[in-house]
Amino acid sequence: MKILKKILLSLLIAASMGAVSTSVLAETDKGRVTYAPADAIDIVSGKIKLALDAVTSGAEGEKVADLIKDALDASKEINANDKVDMARSRANNKLKSAKTHAKEAALQEAEQELREAAKMFEALKGLI
Repeated sequence: MKILKKILLSLLIAASMGAVSTSVLAETDKGRVTYAPADAIDIVSGKIKLALDAVTSGAEGEKVADLIKDALDASKEINANDKVDMARSRANNKLKSAKTHAKEAALQEAEQELREAAKMFEALKGLI
C-alpha cells in the first residue's frame, strides 16, 4: 500500500507539472514574428551574403561591421534544440571575430571569417 501511495503521488505531481508548465503554455508575443529554424538559417545566410558582397565591393569596415551585426541579431531567431544551439554559438563566434576584423579594417580576414561562418550556418540545417 505504501508503494502504491508513492507511485500515485509521483504520478499526480508529474501530471500537475505538465498541466501548468510555462513551456506548455508558451506563446509568442503579439506583433512578434517567429520563424521556423530552417527559415531563420536562410535569413542569417542571406545577411552573411550581403556582408560578403559588401566586402568584395570594397565597402568601409564600419558598414561591413553593421551588416555582420544584423546577421548576429538575426541568428538569435534560430531555436531548434541543444545541438543546433551549440553549433549556432560556434558560428556566432566566427561572426563576432569577423565583425572585429571589419572594425579594424582588416577586410581580408573578415571575409575569410564570413565564409567560414556561412558554411557553419548552412551545416546547421543538417542538425535540425
